[in-house]
Amino acid sequence: MTLHPRSITLTSPEETAQFAAQLGADLRPGDVVLLEGEIGSGKTHFARSLIQSLMTVPEDVPSPTYTLVQAYDTAAGEIWHCDLYRLSAVEEIEELGLTEAFDTAICLIEWPDKLGPLTPETALKLSFETDPNTMENRHLTLSWSDPKWPQKLESAE
Repeated sequence: MTLHPRSITLTSPEETAQFAAQLGADLRPGDVVLLEGEIGSGKTHFARSLIQSLMTVPEDVPSPTYTLVQAYDTAAGEIWHCDLYRLSAVEEIEELGLTEAFDTAICLIEWPDKLGPLTPETALKLSFETDPNTMENRHLTLSWSDPKWPQKLESAE
């Protein structure tokens, strides 16, 4: 698997929301976005912004920290927002039905390291890092191996 990393810096929560909305506009069922980073690095803000940008009627998008999965119906298709932080075994992921959702929904996965061998090879990985010099800035590293991602990312930059 050849990765094609690209880095960008987002200088405000608004810029992060704008990037999320632009990426979201090109997502379709079967697209999986893995959101990596420390607590507070912007993963949930990014996911919330992306989901809200695709909603016909805006609604609250809570963090799925305790529910593990929140599903949303949008014009682009069903979106699964997953927070795997509290999971301890790969079997729990299968019990959630997440592996099926990889094919039928847009999936935004926080703490994707918990997927282990179930990680889809076609996924786009976004690694969030807080800039130690300014709490506003987020360094975002995007990496992928599937050839569909460069075209989907074109309009997001």
